Amino acid sequence: MHQHTELQVTRPEERELDSKRRELASLELQLAEAEVELASLRAVLTSFERKYVAEVGLRYAELDELRAQIAERAAARNPGDLRLQDAARRARARAKMTRSTTGPGQAHASAVYSPTPEIKRLYREVARRIHPDLTTDDKDRARRQDLMAEANRAYIAGDQSALTRVFEAYECSPEGVKGDGAGADLVRTIRRISQVKNRLDAIAAEQIALRTSDSQRLRNQFDEAARASRDLFSDLAKRIDSEISAARTELAETADCVAP
Repeated sequence: MHQHTELQVTRPEERELDSKRRELASLELQLAEAEVELASLRAVLTSFERKYVAEVGLRYAELDELRAQIAERAAARNPGDLRLQDAARRARARAKMTRSTTGPGQAHASAVYSPTPEIKRLYREVARRIHPDLTTDDKDRARRQDLMAEANRAYIAGDQSALTRVFEAYECSPEGVKGDGAGADLVRTIRRISQVKNRLDAIAAEQIALRTSDSQRLRNQFDEAARASRDLFSDLAKRIDSEISAARTELAETADCVAP
């Protein structure tokens, strides 16, 4: 008896799909590691910034406020002295800036934002294509809501590139590919690979920005001092406290000297 062997034919799209799935699996492992590294870097810097504000920043804010009051009293006693008037204005501006970077509102909290025409146009296009009310599918609606929340944050921040990424995230998403079979799966996998690569690029850019930020440079100075067995936080706090004490004394001495 002759046995009939059924030929198994692997189509090109199936071979390509297998290859892309392996590539995707490797990239997703890289992405997981990169996300952890980025989260750790953010956490370390955030912890340092909070410690700096609590132990140094608030002291600087108090010192600059005292210095501003001293300068303003000197200007009030000598209204015709333009040099003292200018010094008072600069001291007050510095005090406001220091307070804004240590207070709950932080810097630029009162800045008035005016979106550019291009930002407005792009936001309208995002809303037209992605708004949650434009779908009846619950899963799609939830995803659209998340993306619109991102779009709103980008619009408020005036971040055109972020708005573009939101638009691309929806228009080029794997979920947007309909149908079954190897061909549709291949397109979905390729789109997912593109998403992961874009996220890896974004993480790399953010890591560079964080590692070259003012906060990181300042942290490096504190770390270098710690390696030399110096507590720079304590040293700075003591020095600023001494300057605050001197400024309070000077301010008290000028309290009764202001011209009526």
